[in-house]
Amino acid sequence: MQKITIAIDGYSSTGKSTVAKQLAKHLGYIYVDTGAMYRAVTLFTMQNGWIDKDHFDVLSLVSNLDKVTISFTFNPELGFAEVYLNGINIEREIRTLEVSSFVSQVSTIPEVRYQLVKQQQKMGKDKGVVMDGRDIGTVVFPYAELKLFMTASADKRATRRFNELIDRGDEVQYNDVLRNVQERDYIDSNREDSPLVKAHDAIEIDNSDLTLTEQFDTVLNLVNKTLDKLS
Repeated sequence: MQKITIAIDGYSSTGKSTVAKQLAKHLGYIYVDTGAMYRAVTLFTMQNGWIDKDHFDVLSLVSNLDKVTISFTFNPELGFAEVYLNGINIEREIRTLEVSSFVSQVSTIPEVRYQLVKQQQKMGKDKGVVMDGRDIGTVVFPYAELKLFMTASADKRATRRFNELIDRGDEVQYNDVLRNVQERDYIDSNREDSPLVKAHDAIEIDNSDLTLTEQFDTVLNLVNKTLDKLS
């Protein structure tokens, strides 16, 4: 059966990773969470003291990118691949609000994007991949057979993210989460290198009022239509 590349872009907390994982599992495809890769670099930057609320030592980060090795290892108990930074599982650490507050700044650095895009393109060279992020359909896989662009209102996205963090046991305030969502939207959409934009041939899905099941069914229908056209 012919395999395709599925590129899923969109704003933060729109459920890109959730539907991408579902699709990959259903289709038997490889799933790559590119957002987790940028979060891993952000955590590396924080661990070395190169970024905080008052400063960002870009030069130190760039000169040490060769010390960053990111990998994914499938966890059968969880049903998805967890992220490892230099051989250490960092799946939980990269999902904090603190990492979220710096990841858009780190991901604006051209050298960071260049290094990670190279890795992402290598991961998907044989197709049969579902990849989500901010520039998958425009930069990483501009010739992907199916491109999706996920969106939802800032309030809905902040509520989802807030509930997710609370369920994990994190102590956060809703207004802080909403502010983070809005700030990331602005930075992601206005950065000079590979800004968040909808590819001209991407299909937009507003999931503000969709359940997870409705969202998956909608996307799977688009996948099947794409495969039918190619068969």
